[in-house]
Amino acid sequence: MLKNHSKQRMVKTGKSSVGQQLKAHEHLPIEERIALYHRLKKESPDAYTFGYEDDLTMYGYSLLWNDKTEEALEVFKLIVSEFPHSSNPYDSVGEAYLKLGDKEKSLANYQKAVEIDPENLNALAQIDRILHPEKAKDNAPVNSSELFDQVFSAQAYQDDLNQLGQQLTSIHPNALKFISKEDFWQLINEKKALVTDRTTYAEFAWHCDEIIASIGCSHTSAGGFFREREMLPLALRFPLGVRHINGQLFVIENIGNEDKVVVKDEILSINGVGVAELIKDIYRHIPAQANIKTYKGHVFNTWAKTLMAYSLNFPGNYELIVKGKEKPIRLHPSQTKKSNFEEPFKQPCPAQLCLEIIDAKTAILTVASFNYYWWANLSEFKDFMDNSFREINKKGIKNLVIDVRFNGGGSAHSSIHLLKYLIDEPFVYYSNVPYDEEEGIQIPFENRYKGKLYFLIDGHGNSTTGHFMSIVKDRKLGTIVGEELGSNQFCTAGQKICKLSNTGMEFYVANSTCESSATSLPDEIGILPDHFVSQGIDDYLNNVDTVKEYVLGVIGG
Repeated sequence: MLKNHSKQRMVKTGKSSVGQQLKAHEHLPIEERIALYHRLKKESPDAYTFGYEDDLTMYGYSLLWNDKTEEALEVFKLIVSEFPHSSNPYDSVGEAYLKLGDKEKSLANYQKAVEIDPENLNALAQIDRILHPEKAKDNAPVNSSELFDQVFSAQAYQDDLNQLGQQLTSIHPNALKFISKEDFWQLINEKKALVTDRTTYAEFAWHCDEIIASIGCSHTSAGGFFREREMLPLALRFPLGVRHINGQLFVIENIGNEDKVVVKDEILSINGVGVAELIKDIYRHIPAQANIKTYKGHVFNTWAKTLMAYSLNFPGNYELIVKGKEKPIRLHPSQTKKSNFEEPFKQPCPAQLCLEIIDAKTAILTVASFNYYWWANLSEFKDFMDNSFREINKKGIKNLVIDVRFNGGGSAHSSIHLLKYLIDEPFVYYSNVPYDEEEGIQIPFENRYKGKLYFLIDGHGNSTTGHFMSIVKDRKLGTIVGEELGSNQFCTAGQKICKLSNTGMEFYVANSTCESSATSLPDEIGILPDHFVSQGIDDYLNNVDTVKEYVLGVIGG
C-alpha cells in the first residue's frame, strides 16, 4: 500500500560544513583548528553545520584513517563536549585511545557510550575485547556450517521477530511508506506462525530477509547476502550460473554439469517450481528502494546460486525442466562457491571515472561511482571532471554521453559538482535532507557544457545516483536510455546497526531521509528512461553493450 505525500519544490539557504572549514585549515595545529571552530560558532552560529554531529565525526575519522590519531582524538573530544548526550562521540574517543594504546581511557569511554546507548554494538564488542583478551579466538565468526544448522526455540525466534519489527519501525523514518502498518505486522505474524523449535538459523534469516525487504529501502538490509552465502553448505548451492533476462532464466555457466546442460539453455522450472513463481518469491526477500524490480533483478543475477537454495528450502538435489528437452534433468552437486559478481559491463572503463572521445563530435563520460567525499577523495572527482570538461569544450564535442550504469551512489558533493557542468541556471539539489551545506542554491559553472546530452542508466543505479538522475529527468537535461533506474529522488540514508537479542542476527536500518528537489516525480518507481533498451541473452553472451550501441546509433543517425 502506497502512502501519498504532498509535494512542493523547496528552496533553502543552506549552511556551510564546519568540518570542511576545519579540513581547509589543516596547515594549522589542531589546537588552532579547535579554536577556529569555537570562533566560528560564536561569530556565525547560523552559517555552519554546528548542530550536526556527523559533520564533525567524518572530519575526525578522516584524520584517524590517515594516521593522525592525536589530532583525531582532539576532534572527537570536541564532539563529546558539543554532544554530551550522544553515544557515538564517546565510542570514537574510545577508538582513538585504543589506537594510541591507552586501554584504560579507551574502556572508560566505551563504557560511557554503552551507558548512553545500551545497544551500541561496537562499544559492547570493544569492551568485551579489552576486558577479555583471552577470548579473541572465541570472538571469531561462528563456523559457517554451525551457524547454518543452529537451532533456537520457537519463543526465541518469535521474540526476535517482534524485536525486528519494532526496531525497523522505530528507527527507520519511512518504514511504512511503501507498506501499510497492518500489512507489515501481518507479515511478521505470518513468520512467527512458521517458526518452530526445529527451525534453523538459516531458515530464520530467510524470514527476516523478507521482513526487512518489505519496507522498500535500499539502505536497510541484513548486509546483502554475504552471510547467507557463507553459511550455506557447498552441496546445497544451486550448481549453475544463471541470468534472468526479460522473464526468462538462462544458463550462463555450466561448470561441473557440462554433460547435463549447455550455455544458453532456458530453464522453465526447478524442482517443480516454475521460474516466474521462483523469481517472485526471491524478489520478496531482496531489499530495493521502492521495491524497484530492475534493482532486484541485478541482485538476483549476482546471488542466484545462493538465493535459489534458500527459496527452495535447501533441497538435496536440483532437477530442471529445460526448454526443448523432453525429460527432467538432475544436476550434479555444486563444486564451487563462486558467484556471478563480475558482469561484462560492470567496469565500463578501467577506472571508476573515464572520458572516451569517440570521434570529433561525440564523447562518453563514464561515472561508475559517486563515492567521493569531502573528508576523503572528493578532490580526485573534481579534478577529473574539471579536466574532462575542459577537454570536452576545447574539442567542441557536440554529443556527450554520460554513463552512470553500475553506479551504486555515494556523495552528494560529487553529484552536484557534475550537475554544475550540465545545468544552465541556478538549482536546488535537496528538498529534504538531515544536514548538508549543499542544500542551498547551486550556481552552475561558467564553462558548463552546452551540447546535447545522453544518459545511460540501469537497475544498479542507487542512492545518490537516484538523486542525480531525478534532477536530470526533472529538468529535461537530455535523452535517457536504458532500463528503469534502481532508485529515484526519494531515498533514506544513514544506518544504525542493530542486533537481535536471542539469535544475535545483525541488520542495518536507515535512520534519515534525503530527497532531491525533483519532488514532482513519483516515489514508488525508479527514474524511467526515454528509450527502454535492455540486453538480451545473445548480446550478454557475446559481450555486446546493447545500450551503448543503441545510443551511438541514435547519435549517428
